[in-house]
Amino acid sequence: MVIDTRSMPIYLDKPALTPNAKLVLEKRYLRRDENGEIIETPDEMFWQVARAAASVEQHYDPQADIETVASEFYEIMAGLLFLPNSPALLNAGTGRGQMAGSMVLPVEDSLDSIFDAVKNAAIIHQRGSGIGFDFSSIRPRGDRAGSRPDAAIGPVALIEVFSRVTQNIRQGGIRRGCNAVSLGIDHPDIIEFIRAKADQSSLSNFYTCIAITDDFMQRVKQGLDYPLIHPRTQSVSRWLNAREVFDQIVDQAWRNGEPGFIFLDRINRDNPTPQLGTLHHVSGCGEQPLLPNEFAHLGSVNLSRIVKSDGDQTYIDFKLLASVVGTAVRFLDNLIDLTGYPTNESMLATKRTRKIGLGVMGFADMLFQLEIAYNSEQALDIAREVMSFIQRQALDASIELGQKRGPYPAFHGGGKPIRNASRTTIAPTGTISLIAGCTSSIEPVFATVFIRNAFKGEHQMLDINPHFEKAARQAGVFTSDLIERLVRCNHLQQQPDVPEELKRIFVTAHRVSPEWHIKMQAAFQEFTDAAVSKTVNLPHNADREELGIIFMQAYDIGLKGITAYRDQSRSSQPFCTGDIGISLVREYMNCR
Repeated sequence: MVIDTRSMPIYLDKPALTPNAKLVLEKRYLRRDENGEIIETPDEMFWQVARAAASVEQHYDPQADIETVASEFYEIMAGLLFLPNSPALLNAGTGRGQMAGSMVLPVEDSLDSIFDAVKNAAIIHQRGSGIGFDFSSIRPRGDRAGSRPDAAIGPVALIEVFSRVTQNIRQGGIRRGCNAVSLGIDHPDIIEFIRAKADQSSLSNFYTCIAITDDFMQRVKQGLDYPLIHPRTQSVSRWLNAREVFDQIVDQAWRNGEPGFIFLDRINRDNPTPQLGTLHHVSGCGEQPLLPNEFAHLGSVNLSRIVKSDGDQTYIDFKLLASVVGTAVRFLDNLIDLTGYPTNESMLATKRTRKIGLGVMGFADMLFQLEIAYNSEQALDIAREVMSFIQRQALDASIELGQKRGPYPAFHGGGKPIRNASRTTIAPTGTISLIAGCTSSIEPVFATVFIRNAFKGEHQMLDINPHFEKAARQAGVFTSDLIERLVRCNHLQQQPDVPEELKRIFVTAHRVSPEWHIKMQAAFQEFTDAAVSKTVNLPHNADREELGIIFMQAYDIGLKGITAYRDQSRSSQPFCTGDIGISLVREYMNCR
């Protein structure tokens, strides 16, 4: 369905976008004509998406007031209260593509399955979604293939094939495909997989993670051996020492941030549809465990817009939050029906459970506004209060939809009908948080002032946290000299002219200890149906032992997955500080 944006009602407000948000939209999202000229405005894009999502209403109610529903959808997007995942912004109302952020694609141990997966992966990336793969069923390298006793290339070489196919396909015509690939800890090729990205140029569009079991972690603690299981014969291939394998994972993750961990048994304890099978797959950034062929339709509430002030009092507007969550759940459920699925299997799998993933962004901004330090018990209390509220409201909204439209087809059991098998997910929100003008996901701010390397290094964008700027101006310390110092060194704590109260409130990622990163992830995970995508940021001088402790703490506290990144452990990274930003600072200050 192609939407004519000329039908946009004149009473709708236009979005208040930052210069960086406008640049991102112009570079990646706004439609262009055949000559490459932009032919729509940000408000027209939001209306197109809103109108397309609202069009689904007629399927359930022929008398539905489409314009009213579209206006509600538009208002939460243009008001930067909520944004869906990027494919919905790119594709809704254009007559093409998927609306889901990512999906999982099964790869079975047969030539037909492998080549079907390669073909479908190319189609899915072209239409805008990322993909999660699990290669645990693939026979190991050197195994029998057909009549040849040692012809199998194994999972790692096969991942290289998928990488070459997808790395030059741009999602929605805009960006390269993003993939996550997991391998079971008991696969015979696990050591090769651990080292698969030792060369940083390898598998550049794949994130690697290892599917860990409770049994393995207990053997790590006890220093015991564990069996590697041949996926074709289900026989024991050989035995390895669990602690030594764990240390190899830690060593490689210390070197460049991969592989990460996913804790399969923990994930399956929360499996909403165990009757349909065990969860082995996670979506592209690890936040959404899915069954084979399921798509994940994701969106996030901007918590920085939920904080209000009344005189000297600042508070969380839970009434507004309830309204946004209810509208967002309806929006995401509609996207499931709006999506153009690449295969009949993916359509049936997705609509069978109708999983959606409503998450958050701007959490660090919320804490700044409330004058609460990220690494504090008070911040953990806010996390639990906000996410438990969102989880309850999302469930209520899903039940209301279930009563009107019917429950998801795989629903069975007593109680009220639920429309969506799972409702909440914490996704990374890397790009949509830029559009919303807020901090990403539940992460602490990287720095109060930093340079963002955008569009493969083509642009450097100055990022000054607006709440820090406001507080620094009120304290009379917001000067060009201070901002230049911050963009060079990223150490607010070392600035003698900055009041101690500002240093207490504006805690940056590397000032948050690993323990607090894990506690915060656990606080959100407690009230999240699916999983939480989060990175534990470590300083460059962190050692391997510290990283091993982090992974073990993540398991013990009950996380579903964990990723850690040591600063500057890769040759390129999206955030930086240094002299490169000085000219941008001076340009910014001259315009204020």
